[in-house]
Amino acid sequence: MILMFIIQRPTYLEFLKSWKDKSVIKVVSGVRRCGKSTLFFIFQDYLLKQGVPKENIIQINLETPDFLNYETSSQLYEYLKPKLKVSGMKYVFIDEVQHIKNFEKIADALNTLDDVDLYLTGSNGYFMSGELGTLLTGRYVELKMLPLSFKEYVEGYRELYPEDKLNLARMYNNYLRFSSFPFTVQLHNNAVQVREYLDGIYSSILYRDVQTRLGNSDRALLERIVHFIFDNIGNQLSIRKIADTISSDGMKVSPASVSKYLDAVVGSLMIYRVPRFDVHGRRLLRSEEKYYIADMGLRYFSLPTKKADSGHILENIVYLELLRRNYNVSVGKLKDGEIDFVAQKGDEIEYYQVSQTVLDLKTMERELKPFDQVDDHYPKFLLTLDEIGAGDNLNGVRQLNVLDWLMDE
Repeated sequence: MILMFIIQRPTYLEFLKSWKDKSVIKVVSGVRRCGKSTLFFIFQDYLLKQGVPKENIIQINLETPDFLNYETSSQLYEYLKPKLKVSGMKYVFIDEVQHIKNFEKIADALNTLDDVDLYLTGSNGYFMSGELGTLLTGRYVELKMLPLSFKEYVEGYRELYPEDKLNLARMYNNYLRFSSFPFTVQLHNNAVQVREYLDGIYSSILYRDVQTRLGNSDRALLERIVHFIFDNIGNQLSIRKIADTISSDGMKVSPASVSKYLDAVVGSLMIYRVPRFDVHGRRLLRSEEKYYIADMGLRYFSLPTKKADSGHILENIVYLELLRRNYNVSVGKLKDGEIDFVAQKGDEIEYYQVSQTVLDLKTMERELKPFDQVDDHYPKFLLTLDEIGAGDNLNGVRQLNVLDWLMDE
């Protein structure tokens, strides 16, 4: 029997608990292997401890052998019908529901039943795209899940390997290199095994999810676009720039093709497109976006010969953490320069500059200068790896050590 080590995901679990027994469909979306199925397992364990009978918890994973032949809503309903006859609230969990053609039909039907509480996950581009909102408008809430946060990684690693006395800086380096996908923690920094595992995730995303979305596509071009984004995280990019760069390397491609392929990759949630935000005009701009990726381990093992851009890598980690904290995140455009991140939650705004170090005075001045152009009084933060200066107030800008910030300290 294979024992599975479970890393708890308390923030995500609280989301599911808060929506329990409410008559909306709970949708958990996220890149493959980020922990969606495990989250269902954790929540189901919670339900059992709350006294829910085991037979009232119905789990279906459409990528397991038992369900490979299920393709339609009617087939799935025929399977569910006898299980729904037990008394009391039934908690129905359907993993990778995108494999069911017109899955919204079964979702809608189950959601009309007063004694069914429905939870779905999905991974491919069709399920992740804006079409989901059209199909289930007003009838669902979505939990956007990511691989492990740095805090979850540290706590899980220390629980599994209490004999390893690693400081946060070493843990951070391991987090970047050996991946934030939950299962990789169990591989104990074994580079060969981590590479093999990430190769499987990478192939599944590109050749099962993205190519399914694209239909007839050029595999070599798809890989070239993804590697280009991996190599340019945190840089402002236009579709034309990407197309011109790839074409100059000998692979002729049109901007329209790049746009189509990139939309499909973004839909898989392996890569995130971050818009620019005009800080003074208070509007989003639809050009020269930046791109970040869901896991730095994928980048490390895909581009092993590339020199690490530690500054943009740190930006990537901060961006993902802001998403986990439920902010809408954009890049702040100013009249002269930019602010790394404008984080919005409701009517509240926070501004973030991210730098590996500001111990050099000129670097400090460069990082603080954009804040001078912001004429509101929303909180402003400078996140660095420096321990010196952490906690300082720099003319209204609070400097924080980013590892402490990631640990929520």
